[in-house]
Amino acid sequence: MIFQSIAHYGIHFIGPLVVALLFFRKKWKIAFGIMLLGMLIDLDHLLANPIFDSNRCSINFHILHSYYAIGIYVILSLLKATRLIGIGLLIHILADVVDCSFMLL
Repeated sequence: MIFQSIAHYGIHFIGPLVVALLFFRKKWKIAFGIMLLGMLIDLDHLLANPIFDSNRCSINFHILHSYYAIGIYVILSLLKATRLIGIGLLIHILADVVDCSFMLL
């Protein structure tokens, strides 16, 4: 459980930092901040009952974690104007996928 939390939150925070430092070096702080905004999609958890369930996989359960939403995040990451927010959202989804895979173990 502890390793799962470290992996999950590590990806949420270290993932955007690594991407910012590698690909947006001159403005890494701004890039990092924008990608961290991807955390806001967890607001859709407020619509679930119960709001938090440690045994529930977020992917395709919450509306902003649905396969349709993930498709939109891919498109956002491909467009120059929305690239950073799209990458941040995809990193968030990756963290949740890793979290879900731990549930299978």
